[in-house]
Amino acid sequence: MRIGELARRSGLSARMLRYYEEAGLLRPARTASGYRDYGEAELEAARRIRLLGASGLTVEAIRRLLPCMRTGDGPLFEGCDEIRETLRQAVAELDAQLRTLRESRAIVASYLHELDAGAPARPPRRRAAGQGGRASTRTPA
Repeated sequence: MRIGELARRSGLSARMLRYYEEAGLLRPARTASGYRDYGEAELEAARRIRLLGASGLTVEAIRRLLPCMRTGDGPLFEGCDEIRETLRQAVAELDAQLRTLRESRAIVASYLHELDAGAPARPPRRRAAGQGGRASTRTPA
């Protein structure tokens, strides 16, 4: 398949696919006339690259991780213990982002609720330090 079809099917732009090729993450075959020719393996790799990048992994981390990933039957990873700490850090960063997003969602939802109820919007009170959250940064009204 050509780069346009791969872009459509993978959710990545043609520009990003070229960048990932330049970075060594994708290695498409070339036709006799020099066009990139992507197969199903490159489509699967492009989808994985998109998800790994969205998770916050750097191009360098993805470059080290991709050769460890297997397709088909059997374990997904083989012989890549050195990438374990990178993945642990990525999970910790994603967990922190999720906590921030939950807090942001609660604030926005409270604004919407108060606006729908016709009351003036105020941010919800945060729990005091030591009660499972951060100390309130809100100033008294």
